[in-house]
Amino acid sequence: MAWPVTSSRVPYENPWIKVREDQVVRPDGTPGIYGVVELRHPAVFVVPLTDADEVVLVEVDRHTVGLSLEVPAGGADGQDLLVAAARELAEETGLVADVLEPVGSTFALNGVCVAPEHVVLARGLRPADTAPHEDQCEEGISAVRTVPWPEVMDLVRSGAISDGETVAALMLAALALGRVS
Repeated sequence: MAWPVTSSRVPYENPWIKVREDQVVRPDGTPGIYGVVELRHPAVFVVPLTDADEVVLVEVDRHTVGLSLEVPAGGADGQDLLVAAARELAEETGLVADVLEPVGSTFALNGVCVAPEHVVLARGLRPADTAPHEDQCEEGISAVRTVPWPEVMDLVRSGAISDGETVAALMLAALALGRVS
């Protein structure tokens, strides 16, 4: 079933997103308007796993929802996805990984967005030669936490981790690690 677009306009765009308003024909044949947010670049979500089976998470003060516990993430900014994942990991946590393994891809908010996201499992973690990027404060990152894997799952279960993209990234990592079937 298709949604033919009869016209389209872009009322807003910035370096990260474009908002598009499409005049469409709905599946029932009636005309309608559909708003779409497009990411300029795919996003990368990194699930950093320590040798002690702990996940490294960041506490982020989001303008939209307030304090959020998440995996490190950000836009690929046109870089190779593994290069972007390594950059985001270092910028947000001050860590580098010996192994970066792609574990899957998702799309966020399919009903209103074109937002491809790629999930990378990071292992063999060690401190970077430099401190976390100065953008940490600008982006609202207030803390970096290391949480044992079972506790991370409890945080998801309780709703303390409520960011849907983080939940999806953790699920893809769990599948890759053979922790769920």
